[in-house]
Amino acid sequence: MTTDATTSATLASMPRAEFASPGPLRDQLVAAILNGSKTSTTGLLVDYEHEGEPLPKVESRSVVIDSEDRPVAVIEINGVRVVPLAQVDLAHVVDEGEGDTSVAEWRAGHERLWHSEEMRAALQDLEFTVDDTTLAVLERFRLITDLRLAD
Repeated sequence: MTTDATTSATLASMPRAEFASPGPLRDQLVAAILNGSKTSTTGLLVDYEHEGEPLPKVESRSVVIDSEDRPVAVIEINGVRVVPLAQVDLAHVVDEGEGDTSVAEWRAGHERLWHSEEMRAALQDLEFTVDDTTLAVLERFRLITDLRLAD
């Protein structure tokens, strides 16, 4: 049985939360959300601006999509900060649930993504790079519903 928060109509009206591209990394991130070890994520302000998307709002909910394009969870944003990359702290890094144990390790992994051909193509800037002043959008969220249990 589903609750009001997880009816098909409600899920269809929610924005989709897609972590990474479909594949092993998305599978890892979704599993971390479902087991509670991932409660934060990072985007770049320039990406939001390029896509014309508003920043996430506290208390907004979205449906997490797995690599097979299935809704698997509902999350709720409980914090949003925009900070220069140089100000990302270890607590945020650890709460991303990717196993990083230092900000430097986290940053190196994220820079590989942000400097990838895919990201540069998405931003339509083949020279795009980040530095300490690049503005990052740090989101904190909590798992509201594990949709795998609602079946």
